[in-house]
Amino acid sequence: MKRIFQSLFVALFIMAFIPSISAQSITQYDFLEVIVIQKANNRGKVKRIKVEEQSSLVGKNISIDEIEDIEETSTLLNYMNAANWEFVDRQAVVSDDNDPVWMSYIFRKQK
Repeated sequence: MKRIFQSLFVALFIMAFIPSISAQSITQYDFLEVIVIQKANNRGKVKRIKVEEQSSLVGKNISIDEIEDIEETSTLLNYMNAANWEFVDRQAVVSDDNDPVWMSYIFRKQK
């Protein structure tokens, strides 16, 4: 009987500490897509910035209007960095030499 209680105690002890030992927190992020329409061959001059209404902007210290008023890509990156949004990726679509360049900038912020 004593051996059963010891085995039960050891099993309960191990079960109590396994979840805290093996559990790892998974970092959650909010993602934000900013569309930049840039003049072809014009070294970062922005023609227009478009930000759609996104759930990741709710309750954050940046606004769509502030982002859309930015006139250069370097200013956009500095603005987002100052607001603790991390740059993740950029993809560009170019259709013709004289057509505007459409770029999608992806930013993330830890929740």
